[in-house]
Amino acid sequence: MPNETHKDDNLLEIKDLHVQYNTDDAVVYAVNGLNLSLKKGEKLGLVGETGAGKTTLALSILQLLPKKVGQIASGSIMYDGEELLGKPDSYMLGLRGRRISMIFQDPMTSLNPTKTVGEQVYEVLHLHFPNLSKEQKQEKVDRMLQLVGIPASRKGEYPHQFSGGMKQRIVIAMALIAEPELLLADEPTTALDVTIQAQILELMRRLKDEFNSAVVLITHDLGVVAEFCDNVSVIYAGRVVEHGTVEQIFASEEKHPYTAGLINCIPDLTRDEKRLKPIPGHMADPRHITTGCCFADRCPHCMEKCRTTPPAMHEKDGHLILCHLYDTTKEAE
Repeated sequence: MPNETHKDDNLLEIKDLHVQYNTDDAVVYAVNGLNLSLKKGEKLGLVGETGAGKTTLALSILQLLPKKVGQIASGSIMYDGEELLGKPDSYMLGLRGRRISMIFQDPMTSLNPTKTVGEQVYEVLHLHFPNLSKEQKQEKVDRMLQLVGIPASRKGEYPHQFSGGMKQRIVIAMALIAEPELLLADEPTTALDVTIQAQILELMRRLKDEFNSAVVLITHDLGVVAEFCDNVSVIYAGRVVEHGTVEQIFASEEKHPYTAGLINCIPDLTRDEKRLKPIPGHMADPRHITTGCCFADRCPHCMEKCRTTPPAMHEKDGHLILCHLYDTTKEAE
């Protein structure tokens, strides 16, 4: 979340962002007044259910929303002190892959099946570092492939010759070959088994430390967030409803009811539970703007004002919660 006292440290600062998809049937309000900030070198987890707006946020930063359908209606996206909204395509082309890279959700569809993996990693250097010689570029490709655990001798092979985990390593190599300042990782371990997940997270951590890149990890897996991230922003219906350190999100007694619901969905291996505890109901219809709290219909603590009045963001030691529960707590005190 925006930190007023250390703005100069912020690599990315998003304010009151509204994003919508204009379809033939309806307008879908995907992001609704979202605020977020990220410091240089920080590892931030974006957590929420499918449809919460996490991927839309990442695509908005890179201005890769579907043309004619996706629209940033209002707000601000500041990157390293510069406003990105309104920048021409030529500027964004130089930014993508060079200063901001993205690991997309499915490595199976992120790679070109007609080109060798070496050619695809090489293309990033060819686009952003035209002054390097061919030999220098090939040396960097070889080194990066080795860093992600793929022998340079395999760079002449095609994507179909690699397993899912190896494909994801190649995608990470493509994302990091230009040593970007910010890495957007959209569900980078979702399609992988648990052992490979752990290897990919360790690889991302090691490469992040080597290149000092900030990382936004988009996921619905709280276990992955606890393992990898410094801070967490919980997103629901296109808004950040809670933000804090990993310790605050998992250990604090004060939580947004949605965060508490997500944590309760995690199986507890220390207890004999016969059933999981899912959050009841469904996410608010994104075709309609909610007048009160967006989580009211699913919240076990819902009060009358939750349905009519938008809650304010409450802060304690940097832990932010968007919930009326903490209005009543203060009044009771």
